[in-house]
Amino acid sequence: MKIGVQLYSVRDVFPGNEKEILKAIGKMGYDGVEFAGFSGSEVAKLKDYCAEAGVTPISAHVPYVDLVKDPEKALGDCKALGCRFVAVPYLNEEYRPGTKAFPEVVENIKKIGAAAGKLGITLLYHNHDFEFVKIDGVYALDYLYSKVGKDLLQTELDTCWVHVGGEDPASYIGKYSGRTPVIHFKDYAGSKTEHMYELIGIKEDAPKEEAKFEFRPVGSGKLDWPGIIKAAKASGAEWAIVEQDNPSMGLTSMESIEKSVRFLRGLGL
Repeated sequence: MKIGVQLYSVRDVFPGNEKEILKAIGKMGYDGVEFAGFSGSEVAKLKDYCAEAGVTPISAHVPYVDLVKDPEKALGDCKALGCRFVAVPYLNEEYRPGTKAFPEVVENIKKIGAAAGKLGITLLYHNHDFEFVKIDGVYALDYLYSKVGKDLLQTELDTCWVHVGGEDPASYIGKYSGRTPVIHFKDYAGSKTEHMYELIGIKEDAPKEEAKFEFRPVGSGKLDWPGIIKAAKASGAEWAIVEQDNPSMGLTSMESIEKSVRFLRGLGL
């Protein structure tokens, strides 16, 4: 299992400094990167920068609405970059489980998965905690994976959000053994709060409450990493992708991801 990093983690420094940041990430010991947005005009240079840095462009997070609007364009750019995977990263409130639109979301994901497959790309779904509401007695995340076959959709389970959703990440990874090519390794401290999505850049009108939830470098929070790693290896995961939505502990975003990869290398990854 190789180690990558989601570039959303360093969004404060990456734009305009792509070449330097990718080189620094390679020197930290990362094997690859997962993109979080880029323009079609940037594809060629980003691919070259990755090659120069010695990091693999693993995958890309592409907004659901973009994938629905023009899947060929969105997926084609990812293919040109060299990505084997593309993930649906997040659902805005109007598309989430429990809304009238969610059944259509499921059908659209089937279509996107089919379009991805034609390009040799595997579609992933990256969860948060809001998929851990029940539909017909099962979690919405499980409902989605039961309705969209593994030939069209694989998992990108996020360890932090699975835990926040009330489940054990290692057990949940095991549940989808053979369908977990990419796993998000994310740690946190504290507990779920009403406005914690402000920490991932989602603006809310409600007043901020006292911080009780904090993203942490991998190994600096509350998750059982030896157990998660054991489950990930057993499930056949190819990539562990570090993601830290916001820096913490007095560290910069780059220092945070470096701390994470050092911890994981220290555990033998």
